[in-house]
Amino acid sequence: MLTGAAHAQNNTGASCETLRAQIESRIAAAGVAHFSVTTVDANATAKGKVVGSCELGSKKIVYETTDATGPSQSTAAPKPRGAAIVTECRDGSVSMGGDCRK
Repeated sequence: MLTGAAHAQNNTGASCETLRAQIESRIAAAGVAHFSVTTVDANATAKGKVVGSCELGSKKIVYETTDATGPSQSTAAPKPRGAAIVTECRDGSVSMGGDCRK
């Protein structure tokens, strides 16, 4: 489902943004009302749950629940129901579940 959009290798910034938007859509479709999905450097410390990676692993996509006023105070955001980690592998393919060795 996410593989087509994530294969845009010519413009890795757009690929990251597209992948982030698709993850955001899936979380919203699962009924989560207040949340944020952000893209940060892979080495950066970020609150929330890492739900994907892009730009050949140099960026990670982070999900965090929020209340009406901002990010939650919990240290671990709950995983959206049925969501798997989406990872862009070094060869440019996308893996659901984070395993690029397939």
